[in-house]
Amino acid sequence: MRFQKNISLAKHTSFKIGGSARYFCIAKSKKDLIEAIKWAKQKKIPFFVFGEGSNVLALDKGYDGLIIKFQNLKLEDLVKLSAKKSLTGLEWAAGIPGTIGGAVYGNAQAFDVKMSDIVKSVEVLNVKTLKIKNLLKNQCQFSAKKSIFKKNKNLIILLLNLELKKGNKKEIERKIKENLKHREKNHPLEFPSAGSVFVNQPGKPPSASLIEKAGLKGTKVGHAQVSKKHASFIINTGKAKSKDVLDLIKVIKKKVKSKFGITLKEEIQIIK
Repeated sequence: MRFQKNISLAKHTSFKIGGSARYFCIAKSKKDLIEAIKWAKQKKIPFFVFGEGSNVLALDKGYDGLIIKFQNLKLEDLVKLSAKKSLTGLEWAAGIPGTIGGAVYGNAQAFDVKMSDIVKSVEVLNVKTLKIKNLLKNQCQFSAKKSIFKKNKNLIILLLNLELKKGNKKEIERKIKENLKHREKNHPLEFPSAGSVFVNQPGKPPSASLIEKAGLKGTKVGHAQVSKKHASFIINTGKAKSKDVLDLIKVIKKKVKSKFGITLKEEIQIIK
C-alpha cells in the first residue's frame, strides 16, 4: 500500500472543497485498513477514514494527519446488482452517491425508507483494539440519520449483512428509474455538494421546508449557495471555500431558529 504526501482533499470529496492531507492512502481491503491505522499510530498522527467523500466537508487548511480512503462497494452499484438479481429493498437508494458503508454510517434514507430497514448485521473494526466484531441490527443504535458509528468514531464498518426480498425485476427497474428522475428534477446534481446538509428531525417539518419558508433559497456566502432546487443542499458554485460553507450554515441556522424556534442539525461530517 502506498502512502502519499500532500494530496488535495478537494479532489476526493463530492463538495470539491478542501486543502491538502499531509498523508493519504487508499485501503482496498480489511488488511490494508488495519495496516494504514497501524502506520498512523506508529507515527503518532491522527487519521480519518472515509469512502467516496460524499457527505463530508474538508477544511481549507487541510488535514494534518493520514486520510484513509476505504474503497468499499458504491451504493449505486449495489442498487444495480440487486435489480439484476431481482432483489427488492434498495430501489429508494437509486442515485444516492457514496458507499454502502457510508449509507449505514449515516442511516441514509429516502422516500420514507431507511438503510436500517434492510440491515441485518454489521461487521466492524475497533480502531483502538484493532479487533473485529459483529453487531446485530439492534446493537447499531439506528435513528434518524444516525447510528452507533456516528457516535463512536472508533468503529469502522467493514462488511454488511442485508435482508432483501425476491421481487419482480421489471417492477424493481421501473421504480429505480422513477426515483432517479425524481432526483434529477429535485436535486442540484449539476453542482458539487455534500448532499443534504441538515437532518430531518422527527416531529418537525423537513429541514428543506424550514429553510425555504425562511426565505433562504438562493442565499450565498462567497461561492457557497443554498440550492434553488432543494433548500437542504448547499452547493459549490465554482470556487467555494470551507469557510463559505460553514458561514452559510451559521446564517441558515440563525434564521431558522429566529423564525421557527427550531435548531437545525447538520448531518455532514467535517474533516478537522
